Amino acid sequence: MRTLVDIEVEEIPILAQREFAQGARLAHLVGRDCGDSIELTYVFLGAFDHRREYRVRVSPHGATVDSLAELSFSAGRLERLVRDQLGVQFRGHPEARPLMRHGHWPNDVLPLRAGPLTVDVRDDAEPYPFLTVPGPGVYEIPVGPVHAGLIEPGHFRFSVVGETIIQMSARLWFVHRGLERLAIGRSIEEVVRLAEVVSGDSAVSHSLAYLRAVEDAMGVEVPPEVVARRQGLLELERVTHHVADLGALANDAGYSVAFSRAMTLVETLQRLGERVTGHRLLRGALVVGGAHWNDAPASRTFSELAEEISHLAEWIGRHPTVRDRFDSTGVLRKEDASRLGVLGPVARASGVSEDARHDHPWGLSMPLRLQSSGDVRARFEQRVVEALDSLEVLHRVSEGECPNGLETDSDSTGEGLGVVEGWRGAVVHRVTLEGTRVVRWAPLDPSFFNWPAVAVSLADTIVPDFPLVNKSFNLSYAGNDL
Repeated sequence: MRTLVDIEVEEIPILAQREFAQGARLAHLVGRDCGDSIELTYVFLGAFDHRREYRVRVSPHGATVDSLAELSFSAGRLERLVRDQLGVQFRGHPEARPLMRHGHWPNDVLPLRAGPLTVDVRDDAEPYPFLTVPGPGVYEIPVGPVHAGLIEPGHFRFSVVGETIIQMSARLWFVHRGLERLAIGRSIEEVVRLAEVVSGDSAVSHSLAYLRAVEDAMGVEVPPEVVARRQGLLELERVTHHVADLGALANDAGYSVAFSRAMTLVETLQRLGERVTGHRLLRGALVVGGAHWNDAPASRTFSELAEEISHLAEWIGRHPTVRDRFDSTGVLRKEDASRLGVLGPVARASGVSEDARHDHPWGLSMPLRLQSSGDVRARFEQRVVEALDSLEVLHRVSEGECPNGLETDSDSTGEGLGVVEGWRGAVVHRVTLEGTRVVRWAPLDPSFFNWPAVAVSLADTIVPDFPLVNKSFNLSYAGNDL
């Protein structure tokens, strides 16, 4: 059950420290321009479906709030995001650099402040102040933001000695689309379409998190058979992209034959998705209180796919070149993953028990799988076991199994929170409604929390292994940038 508490601004550090001590994480920090005030909602999530929100209101003119950056790395990043969106300053924050705002943005343009938003882009911006590594023999390699092939824009600055990476700094937000601003005043149904394109490969994850937030706000009860169909679509999305990643990782290790075989399976899965929903990326199947399936595949379909995926993973894993490239490459230690607030299969591959399917259950039960080594091999194996678990759930759904009870018992409050474990990790959406109109929609993709971990995992890694390590995370640029 979600709890929302209005507090005074000076209470924030005390209550946040209490939440962190109890094992909760700051999963979102949502700012909203209310005209005569700026509303900040701190969303804490923890085990046993712990969902607590603290709301404060501050002046829209020179608002200053105590920073939580010293208590939580993730909180510090969320504060930088709100600072860029609304102009709120966080007292004691150690990082003065902007997060989403590039130097070409005019200083007086704040994307979530009320009023018309027009941007007269400057062409005389100062270079972004990347962190540099001094010392003899250190040189820099800039990569991007424009890359070869079909890849989104992101700039990576490597400080290296020889081929060994000493430090990597990433600069994102080249594809900021203003989705949150675009949603203001739109109907609930219109924003479903926006949610589906937060990150194009996570249409179910984001639209489902949004709809769960809407249903929480409206007090909508979702029948068990609808919950089962929704979970089936979520797991179909998960297995499709996990299998694509297995092939892509093999390809980055030079095993192109395995990549071709994996993409054949991906094509099978996407055709299956089109058969079920009418769309290869599973768009258009979810609505408030419902989920549409055009067809229900036979349960043997998923058993056969599980057998093929198991064989593919074994075939990739026993190749000596793959073993050499995967093992002990791009290690993200458990303590670093915990400190950075990493989510999803990346966290679980480092031994961190972070999984919204267990902390915030709502469908058929699934096992919690963990690896321990935190390297490319662990992230590969984590995807394998999770893909097989997803197919097992799809088998159960196709056999007619449903979770017990109704999906929600929320009251109609006009504000709601949706939490879904997408294939990259926990997707969190928060909404504020006025009737059937959305006045604030705040989606958050797990990529936002996971991008800093890529740089940490690259310490003492050689430059030629960067594409492999980066693919083992496979984070979204668009989902991060909004």
